[in-house]
Amino acid sequence: MTALQALGRWWLGVLGRLGRGHLFLLRTLVALGPLMLRPRLWIRELYSVGVRSLLIILVSGLFVGMVLGYQGYITLVDFGSAEALGTVVALSLVRELGPVVTALLFAGRAGSALTAEIGLMKATEQLSSMEMMAVDPYRRVLAPRFFAGILSMPLLAALFSAVGVAGGYLVGVGVLGVDAGAYWAQMQANVDVFDDVLNGVIKSLVFGLVATWIAVFEGYDTEPTAEGVSRATTRTVVHTALAVLALDFILTGLMFGAL
Repeated sequence: MTALQALGRWWLGVLGRLGRGHLFLLRTLVALGPLMLRPRLWIRELYSVGVRSLLIILVSGLFVGMVLGYQGYITLVDFGSAEALGTVVALSLVRELGPVVTALLFAGRAGSALTAEIGLMKATEQLSSMEMMAVDPYRRVLAPRFFAGILSMPLLAALFSAVGVAGGYLVGVGVLGVDAGAYWAQMQANVDVFDDVLNGVIKSLVFGLVATWIAVFEGYDTEPTAEGVSRATTRTVVHTALAVLALDFILTGLMFGAL
């Protein structure tokens, strides 16, 4: 009976957090309307969330593209198709690695920072002080960060993919001797704007919404203690990684007709 009671309490806690999370999302979405009249709020957060994440995104994209160039060449050369290296690198980045790896990096860099920042504001009662002064924290604090995260994710994913393609070119053409014209021609002929690029953009938008939602909610729902903030930051990274990977499977199945 004790084990069943503990299991029941755990499930009730999970369901309670899910309910609070969806109500939080609804209130945040409602607060996005007035936010459009105050662009300075979300532009400042866009710089904090997006621009400050550029370094890790660009460096990671370059090395991922270089690794894809090596691995793709090793596989394709056995079949006499080394000229298709550009297609392999581009499709791998645009369809999957660009949105997914960007979302994971975003969670580790920007998502954890959002959770810690909002959690610290709650722990020091800054959010409560705003409510006492008739300032809505959803409009002033939460919605700008939420909107900036959603907007920055597709841009970061696009930059990741572009730098990755360049990294594959450096390795494939500069090191392994693949023909430069064949690299770009095969890529242009086989990468479709709607079937490939647009699907990657849709994935990055969904991942951006989910990653930012988890980060902002964990900060707002945290226990107002130092230990609570640290646990919330850990939960942000773990839950975002699991959600992104699960959603990637579902979206891939829907986009390519497997589900």
